[in-house]
Amino acid sequence: MKLNKRVITIGLIILICAIVIKLLWVGLSHIKIDDFKPAGVVFVIDSSASNQKNLPEQKKLLKQICNVLDPEDQVKILRVSEDAYLIYEGAPTNGSAITKAMDAFTQYDEKDYGTAYGLGLKKAFNHCLNLKKSGYVPAVVVIGDLENEGAVENQIDWKLLPENVKSIMEYVPDLSMMFLNAHPAKLDQAKETLTPILGETHLIVAPEQTSDKAVRKFLTAIGR
Repeated sequence: MKLNKRVITIGLIILICAIVIKLLWVGLSHIKIDDFKPAGVVFVIDSSASNQKNLPEQKKLLKQICNVLDPEDQVKILRVSEDAYLIYEGAPTNGSAITKAMDAFTQYDEKDYGTAYGLGLKKAFNHCLNLKKSGYVPAVVVIGDLENEGAVENQIDWKLLPENVKSIMEYVPDLSMMFLNAHPAKLDQAKETLTPILGETHLIVAPEQTSDKAVRKFLTAIGR
């Protein structure tokens, strides 16, 4: 009798272990491996004299976007006025460094009236190519009024821009672009010009009034 009870007990233990192992295997088989890919976001922010009145809110918006990015993401900030150049690169979580860079290099200068958006986008696209090679999901975020002022050669050529974006997408097919805080007429021009290239998902445009909703769409575009 004792032997039979021992056999039954061992059998029950084996059965229970088998069931537990089976449940664990089924559970683990349904867990998807996290396919997280860090984003490389290149900001183009207008610090020209004509945009100074809007700049405080636009700088705040830039930092809000950085706050919702992942610490593993990479951020580059291009300051655009008469010229376009890099003023910050690093983690989006380094808020103090971002603030210091923007405060130092976006100050008012009455001689800095032009807007080199075209040059800024050219540099942004080059950064996107390098970010893609380094394993990032690239995106360009343009914050400003999109007005063409100053030297013509540095302005946006809306006729050539679609071809430029198409060329970049041969190497960066997952490129996303977002245009924020411009007049609706300018945003509509960006939408009509670039939607055939980027599609609805990877092109986001929004005036100041709907920028929060646009940021949520942007996160979806970069895979978040």
